Amino acid sequence: MRRNIITVPIRKVSDVSATPEQDLLAVEEPLQIRVGDRNVAITMRTPGNDAELAAGFLFSEGILQDAGQIAGITTGPRNVITVKLAAEAAPGLDRLERHFYLTSSCGVCGKASIQALETIGCPALPRDRPCIEVSVIHRLPDMLRTRQMVFDRTGGLHAAALFDASGELLNEREDVGRHNAVDKLVGAAFLQGHLPLNDHVLMLSGRASFELVQKALMAGIPVLAAVGAPSSLAVELALRFGMTLLGFVRDRRFNIYSGDFRINSAPLAFRP
Repeated sequence: MRRNIITVPIRKVSDVSATPEQDLLAVEEPLQIRVGDRNVAITMRTPGNDAELAAGFLFSEGILQDAGQIAGITTGPRNVITVKLAAEAAPGLDRLERHFYLTSSCGVCGKASIQALETIGCPALPRDRPCIEVSVIHRLPDMLRTRQMVFDRTGGLHAAALFDASGELLNEREDVGRHNAVDKLVGAAFLQGHLPLNDHVLMLSGRASFELVQKALMAGIPVLAAVGAPSSLAVELALRFGMTLLGFVRDRRFNIYSGDFRINSAPLAFRP
């Protein structure tokens, strides 16, 4: 098993001293994702849960629609993972007109427009659920923080967590790339046959970008909450598909950018 944390020598400097110490760093290594004999993507990620990462990426990009299309996932040498397809599978590999290069910070380079995303076939989000209490939203950041084990040791990872409507934390994943953390989380649900996640909330430790809203939409998640800010395109996408998008969820405050009908007592936030 590959390590996700390494120790490096450093010199810690203050106003009065400079001392040699050891520091813990989150590991960042490339992972090459292959479908059969075809190279599909390279992502910079933190080792661990690589099968979930590969499955989540292929699902959120609209290449695979069902876990039954996967005959097996094998990890090879030198950070290569291969997804073997079932004989009867007919995935949308034609959607990948070129090989993508993924970075740990920006998601898929040259991302398709919202109009192109609509052609992939995002599942329709239910408008009548889930209904989330404001008090539940306030609890999410602290609950996520308690599960960020690698972050506690390195301070260098993003996290994504899945909650139910009552605020129970169901699953979480960490990675040096925020989109990888979401792919791992969605990939776990995809491989277990739990999609769509129509009664769940996705909580992010950082900002909400277009790519992360897209991945949540593909997984059928109606509510996305983030500690940081959303981008303009993330808000536009959430509005287009009827997702509830929350930003700056911290210190018992948050902003509702779309879908306030899923937040119980949300109109109170708009009273003068």
